[in-house]
Amino acid sequence: MVAADRVAATVIQGVHGRRRVGQGDAFWQYRPYRDGDSANQIDWRQSARSRHLFVRETEWEAAASVWLWRDASPSMQYASLHNTDTKAVRAELITLALASLLADAGERVTVLGSGMRPTSGRIAVRRIAETLFDEGRSNKTPPSLPPLLPLPAHGTVVLVSDWLDPLDKIEAVIRHYASGGVRGHLVQVLDPAEEDLPFDGHVKFEGLEAEGQHTIRRVEGVRQAYGARLAAQKEGLQRLTRSTDWTVHLHRTDKSPQTVLLSLYLAMADLRRLTAA
Repeated sequence: MVAADRVAATVIQGVHGRRRVGQGDAFWQYRPYRDGDSANQIDWRQSARSRHLFVRETEWEAAASVWLWRDASPSMQYASLHNTDTKAVRAELITLALASLLADAGERVTVLGSGMRPTSGRIAVRRIAETLFDEGRSNKTPPSLPPLLPLPAHGTVVLVSDWLDPLDKIEAVIRHYASGGVRGHLVQVLDPAEEDLPFDGHVKFEGLEAEGQHTIRRVEGVRQAYGARLAAQKEGLQRLTRSTDWTVHLHRTDKSPQTVLLSLYLAMADLRRLTAA
C-alpha cells in the first residue's frame, strides 16, 4: 500500500479535478447527435445554427462505481530479470495505486468478484489490499480471465492482465460487460522478454500453467514470427476495445508504472475530451 500510494501521489501531481458526462446540471459541451440518443437530449437552439443536430451534455456529479480485477494466475508469476517485478507484482501495484487515486477523488471502488459493494475513502483501499492479499494466499489456482458477473449499467471495470489468452475468450469478457452498459479499461502487463524474445541459441521453454516444455534450437530464427504474433495479439485487443468504446493500455515491467497509470487515469477521467472541448 505504501508503494501504491507513492505511485499515486506522483501521478496526481498536475491532474486537477475529474469531469465526465452524466446526469448533472452544469453544462459541459455540445456533441453531434448519434443514433440511439433521445429527442429530449437535442439542443434545438444550438442545432438551429447549423444543418446538424447537437446534444447538450452535462457534467456528472455523482460518484462512480469502479470494479477492479488483476490477473493472479500462475503465468503472471514471471520475471526475466532479477531486478524487475513479476507481472503479478506489477499488476497488483497498478491496481492498488489506481484504487488510491480513485478513492482520493471520491469514487467508490471494490474488487471484481469479491462480493463487496463499492465503497469510498481510504477504508476502500485497505479492503482492496486485504482482498488481494487473501486471494494470493488461497490454495485455489486463480483463473487467467476475470469472472463474468452482473454489474449495474454505467459502472466501470478495470482489468489488469497480460492478456495473452485467445482473443475469442477475451472478446467474451468484453462483450459480457459492454452489453450491460459497463465501461471498461484493459491494462496489458508484459515482461520485457515476452516483448523482445532476447534469447539466442538452444533454449528450453517451460510453461507456468502445465503447458509442458518446448525446446527451440535457434530462438533467433523464430524471433520475427514471434514478434508478428505478439503484434497481432495487441492489435486484436485494440480492435476489441475500439468496437465497444473501451480503452487498452500497454505496460512493460521494466518501465515506470506511473506512465501507464497516468494514461489510465486520464482515460477514466475523460480529461482528454475536456481539453479538446
